[in-house]
Amino acid sequence: MQRFDIAIVGGGIVGLAAAIAITSKTKLKVAVIEPQPLAELTEQPKLRVSAINAASKALFENLGVWDAMQEQRLQAYQQMHVWDKDGPGLLTFAEPGNTQNLGWIIENDVIRQALYRQADAHPQIEMIQQPLSSIAVGESEVFLSFATQTPVLARLVVAADGGNSWVRRQLALPMTFRDYDHHALVATVKVERDHENTAWQVFLDSGPLALLPLYDSSLCSIVWSAPPDKVAELKTLSEAQFSQLITSATDGKLGTISLVSERLSFPLKMQLVDNFVQQKVVLIGDAAHTIHPLAGQGVNLGLQDVNALAETLTAIFAEADGERVFAQADKVSQLNKKLGEFSRYRKAQATQMVVAMEAIKQGFALQQKLPKLLRGIGMRTLNNLPLLKQQLVKKAMGK
Repeated sequence: MQRFDIAIVGGGIVGLAAAIAITSKTKLKVAVIEPQPLAELTEQPKLRVSAINAASKALFENLGVWDAMQEQRLQAYQQMHVWDKDGPGLLTFAEPGNTQNLGWIIENDVIRQALYRQADAHPQIEMIQQPLSSIAVGESEVFLSFATQTPVLARLVVAADGGNSWVRRQLALPMTFRDYDHHALVATVKVERDHENTAWQVFLDSGPLALLPLYDSSLCSIVWSAPPDKVAELKTLSEAQFSQLITSATDGKLGTISLVSERLSFPLKMQLVDNFVQQKVVLIGDAAHTIHPLAGQGVNLGLQDVNALAETLTAIFAEADGERVFAQADKVSQLNKKLGEFSRYRKAQATQMVVAMEAIKQGFALQQKLPKLLRGIGMRTLNNLPLLKQQLVKKAMGK
């Protein structure tokens, strides 16, 4: 039997960041349970990328992993260019010549590799590469068992195992759910013109199409949100047909566009757990909330969970090891109180983001029903309101 203060289920970006953040300021012993091996990086960029904002960059710097990401590959962007297909609508964030980074596009595997290496070398963190078979929440500890591994006992479990969370399903935790009835198609494309360190997004009749700049100025990662049947159709097109279609969809703003990868897709849905803390289990990241990727804030929201949880645990364990604290009734009571505050705070923040994404999505759906001229007037009016645009940019940057 192995005993840990905290067992983190899920060794993705959020789970690994949580392990490093917690152990950087406490003496807690942490297990990270993740059956999936670390993916090797190749010359070809990975399809899944994240738009990291300034707040998440600051967290990565504090965890000591940002330099490792920079040594691999990432791309800062200083501008966002949004327009309405076949209409006069135009919206730009930041002006030509701006040098302030609005965010960074980084492959998920680049982020995970930097975090994994940092966590694996930490003396307080043990990596367990086995799938869980059962979980049982007891009065003072949580029992976690494996098919071929010695069971684990933990004082606290952190579920960071994604939108299809095994922990959440095993414990049948209630949540609010909504199917967006859209799938996201992701791929890597080569553009004829320099992407100009700019994130591009066009609103099509089927849904938004984003082109996110990669470390090579001729490469972009695309995220095309559309109804499932449309995405299925896009995946059946030949490479030449798809390339021609996406060039036309983007009005040639980046010149001729060519597909240089496979095309993957996944369903989009909103999920929000009723309570982020259930007994001795804490849910963070996509295990607690998933939102529409329209503004690229999903992983940033999860990293805010990490920051808040680390601060919560530091307030209790900064000057004592886990065994001493968990043996004191007053400290356990204080921990439960702090975790309750964490749950309410993070639920409120996640709810705000869910509502904001819903408003944007519904606003887009309403726009599609308006005449193109009115849609264009609305977008250009917003484009000419610098104070409002500045607030939107700050929100996206996590400020």
